[in-house]
Amino acid sequence: MQGSRFAFGPFVLDSGAGTLLRNDVPVAVGYRGLQLLAALVGRAGDILSKAELMDAAWPGTAVEEGNLTVQIAQLRKLLGPAGDGSDGGGEWIVTVPRVGYRFTGVIEELGGAARKPLPLPEKPSIAVLPFVNVSNDPEQDSFADGLTEDLITDLSRISGLFVIARNSAFAYKGKAMDVRAIAHDLGVRYLLEGSARRAAGHVRINAQLVDAVSGDHLWAERFDRGLEDIFAVQDEVTAKIVEALLGRLRAPPPRNRPRNLEAYDLCVRARKLMDDSPQMAQEAHLMLTRAVSLDPGYAEAYRWLAMNHWMGRVHSGGPTESSRSVALELARKAVAIDPNDAGCHWVLAYLLAYERSFTDADAEFARAIELDPNDADAWAALSDIAVLAGRVEEGLEHIRKAFRLNPYPASWYYLTLGQAQYAARDYEAAVETLRRDETYRTSSRRFLAASLAQLGRLDEAHAEVELFLVGNPHFTTSHWATTEPFRDAATLEHFVDGYRKAGLPD
Repeated sequence: MQGSRFAFGPFVLDSGAGTLLRNDVPVAVGYRGLQLLAALVGRAGDILSKAELMDAAWPGTAVEEGNLTVQIAQLRKLLGPAGDGSDGGGEWIVTVPRVGYRFTGVIEELGGAARKPLPLPEKPSIAVLPFVNVSNDPEQDSFADGLTEDLITDLSRISGLFVIARNSAFAYKGKAMDVRAIAHDLGVRYLLEGSARRAAGHVRINAQLVDAVSGDHLWAERFDRGLEDIFAVQDEVTAKIVEALLGRLRAPPPRNRPRNLEAYDLCVRARKLMDDSPQMAQEAHLMLTRAVSLDPGYAEAYRWLAMNHWMGRVHSGGPTESSRSVALELARKAVAIDPNDAGCHWVLAYLLAYERSFTDADAEFARAIELDPNDADAWAALSDIAVLAGRVEEGLEHIRKAFRLNPYPASWYYLTLGQAQYAARDYEAAVETLRRDETYRTSSRRFLAASLAQLGRLDEAHAEVELFLVGNPHFTTSHWATTEPFRDAATLEHFVDGYRKAGLPD
């Protein structure tokens, strides 16, 4: 998925990131429209047949030609007229009667999108591609996604494997790509792919394990079971993969499983909304609250609800004692219900660090890594806490490990990396990291402003401070310094110095 970036007129299309900008402002274009535009722009000047375009936007799916017509019309409306309007403008996308469509604009391919090849790890490495929902009900997408995520989690707990994280696996959802290209992109040798159909209390799952180097299929199987057996099927698939790659091993301790499938579906849906806008966070809160009500013994729902309360703090612009205490209580309950879930432990560890219960936090982080050495989120969260403790090189090592496990991560990974680079006084690298599009919705501008100020680029630093304060109007350096879990006075002073040079309020 080596996404390309193209500029045309006032637009920049980043097919890898899935974004379209007009004069640096995001354009609200749907997934299908983005796929069509990427196909057209990628072959600007060529005539693309309707079949080619439909395959680009709806790979492997039979759809009516009218869907393509509707999407093209919507794209034309979003893009507006081509040119500067002085000549009446034209269309970016023209129709070639009875054949297809052609993109007519002049494009410039931008650099910076290509990724360096990732070397194969020493241990067997695998990515689980999003299982395809082959039912006629699009509402079952969340079921297929949940199956994928659970298999990733189960495999991730095997210390003898290197397992790519959920965010990066789902970067390929709905994309028609050769398995070898995906494996090369992620730096893994093996891929698990499959499909799921859920209907009338039954589930059919097809799964196959592919060696992307040789192209061989190492294992494939179909499961037809009652819906109540879904988690037993997941355990069986995991065992088959582990046996194929490592031989027979002693299984790790069992994870807590939900007893209520509606609670499971709600949790799957809510996970996708966690790092988004305040509105999405509120929607996730309602889903997770309902999940806990339906299944009071479901540890993962408590864990995500704890993080949802924590993210509510972040989105609201300032901590409250009530949200902190509720989040901590929920995280403790998650660990009590399932002491074998690494995710529950690192969430509790992170919250304990902010309560300055550092000894307990360190112990919880250690337990999380012991249970799941492939948990990229745990390594990223640990990086944040290590940097604020003054262990900067250790923090950099942790966030690099997180990126290797999760090459297409959530945006907060970049904030964490930029913070670590600032702490290491590598200001140029911090600026490069924190100016990425991925940091757009995070509060990373404070670190960007500090990095620019330390480089003497004060005008740029002041501009970033202004932008930061628009979204964080109540921010003060003194309040931030007293609420962040610093353990090292010199590291704290370094951050405060950068903030003050940048002009952030005291």
